[in-house]
Amino acid sequence: MKVKTSELTGVALDWAVAKCEGHDQFAQYTPHLRVYHQRTDSLSSYTVTFCPSTDWTRGGPLIERECIDIMFEGPEWYAYIRWEDKTLQYDGPTPLIAAMRCYVASKLGDEVEIEDTLTGAHTPNETDKLTGGQHVQD
Repeated sequence: MKVKTSELTGVALDWAVAKCEGHDQFAQYTPHLRVYHQRTDSLSSYTVTFCPSTDWTRGGPLIERECIDIMFEGPEWYAYIRWEDKTLQYDGPTPLIAAMRCYVASKLGDEVEIEDTLTGAHTPNETDKLTGGQHVQD
């Protein structure tokens, strides 16, 4: 399913960032929907949670590496990235969400092909639903 980059949130945004980073990412309910990726070092392979849209230890280094500028212009945060011969601008309710949307747009464009499980089109059972990356009970 195609989703506008400007509308990505939660696990769908984290999944898109992982895709941009070239990680072998996968989403899984444990009991909440989370994005994971495999990491391999010289001795072992292991799985780590990947949530750059909410975790500064994951998103911060991306912002620095990609030279993403962040500014607050109430009530939204704005992120800017100079890409090719233009400047991309995306907003969000937090600096990390704005910055990760901007990063995804610079790599994948204004629309992203997302797995249905990441958009709330598929849920683990009848009473659960995924809303904006948050797992809630009805």
